[in-house]
Amino acid sequence: MGAAAVTVCICSHNRPEDVRLCLDGLRVQTVPADRFEVLVIDSASTPEAAAALRQLVAGYARARLLRLEQPGLSLARNLGAAEAGASYIAYLDDDAVAAPDWVEQVLVALAAGRPPALLGGRVLPRWEAPLPLWWPASLRGVLSIVETEGRGEYRGPDLPPRLEPCGANLVVHVATLRAAGGFCAAIGRRGTALLSDEEVQLAWRLQDAGHSARFDSRIVVHHRIPAARLTPGWLLARLYWQGISAVRSRRLLGRPGLVWRELPRRLAVAALFAPAALLPRASPRLLMCRWRLAYARGFLRAALSRAG
Repeated sequence: MGAAAVTVCICSHNRPEDVRLCLDGLRVQTVPADRFEVLVIDSASTPEAAAALRQLVAGYARARLLRLEQPGLSLARNLGAAEAGASYIAYLDDDAVAAPDWVEQVLVALAAGRPPALLGGRVLPRWEAPLPLWWPASLRGVLSIVETEGRGEYRGPDLPPRLEPCGANLVVHVATLRAAGGFCAAIGRRGTALLSDEEVQLAWRLQDAGHSARFDSRIVVHHRIPAARLTPGWLLARLYWQGISAVRSRRLLGRPGLVWRELPRRLAVAALFAPAALLPRASPRLLMCRWRLAYARGFLRAALSRAG
């Protein structure tokens, strides 16, 4: 087996059917199969799901299956980095399917200009059901959707200021990731907790240390959006945990002052919109108020908690 140019890492918890579709997308890449290797990380799946994953990976050449007994997306990604055989690791969510030229475009982007420590790309939706009309247009991103076109350095003049990396389609230099201590296990998906921002926190850490963290819209994956997420209850839960994630990420980046400066505004939002919490969770009424309230409550919980 020759040396791969990139290691593709798929982390999964109890979703073997999604992994099957993900692997099918990797079978039809435009580059030769020996240009990349595949790691599938089983993040504490049930025995039934684990058996299905073993069968899937056994049928895919150049793929290896690794198992973690402790669930957690950041832990799984770090295991992938520890076991990667290539100098770059490309993380692909198990419910995402890479475009046929995904690996090819990753290699093109890595060869262009200064070698990046981190590289992000587009994440286009595959809707299981239509996006509801009540869904706020500004919150498409919480569904792990990145539709921006263009190329450039994150937080630079060539890209929208709010554009952030998305872990569904993320390439990282392995040695740099290891030296930085990997993804932080204090954030990132874990069980039913919808914590996030671990890839954002990593990208800003690397940039602050002088590394390049770039975006290239030619690198495309298609991300399945389950119908179960397109509900007011899921959106409110996602924004609540986003508030917690924002506090933890800022503290991990050594910027606690940003938390305290924002605290009065979040207190005001929580007080102003508190009556909206009386509405049924499944109702889309007053959602613009309620999602702001959910975020504020998560933010306040983390900001005022010693563990947050």
